Amino acid sequence: FDTEDYSEILADWQIFYKKLFWSDYDFSNIRIPERPQGNWRLLIIADITLEILYAKCKELFPCWRWTDDDLDKIVTENERDAKNGQYAIWVVDTIEADENLKNHSANDIKKQGIKTETLAERLIHELKFFDEAGKNLDIKNITLCAGSLYFDGNVPVVCWSVGEMGVNWYDSGDAYNILRPRQAVS
Repeated sequence: FDTEDYSEILADWQIFYKKLFWSDYDFSNIRIPERPQGNWRLLIIADITLEILYAKCKELFPCWRWTDDDLDKIVTENERDAKNGQYAIWVVDTIEADENLKNHSANDIKKQGIKTETLAERLIHELKFFDEAGKNLDIKNITLCAGSLYFDGNVPVVCWSVGEMGVNWYDSGDAYNILRPRQAVS
């Protein structure tokens, strides 16, 4: 375990969840993974449904999504989720998704054993960044949420396009320069 004191960061996350979701969380016993070298951001993930996360995004800034179906019913696989308790992950702290993972499909990521953000983690990341900076992530590129899968095997994506945050999908074999997973360390 990392020996760094994260009490201020955890208190900030408690304030964030109280402010946006009117919920009190106790993060004092959360396990913080060892911080990787470089510029990383700590995300604290609480058990909030995808529908509530998306609705909060839509409340704060323009949003669209490719389906009216319940995201919690159609996103059927996640590398991690908070249903059994909140958790912490580190993600690269950049506005655009990871440059070094461009042209990697979800299938490539899985084969290489790289952990990446789930859709819930990406939406929480968006909300936290917006709360702090008043700006949005992925202005030029698209986050491939390779840590999650839709029921049909497609992969959720999140981006900022034409003045809106969008939730869409790509095939698990798609790999493009602008389609980039966000690495996660848990």
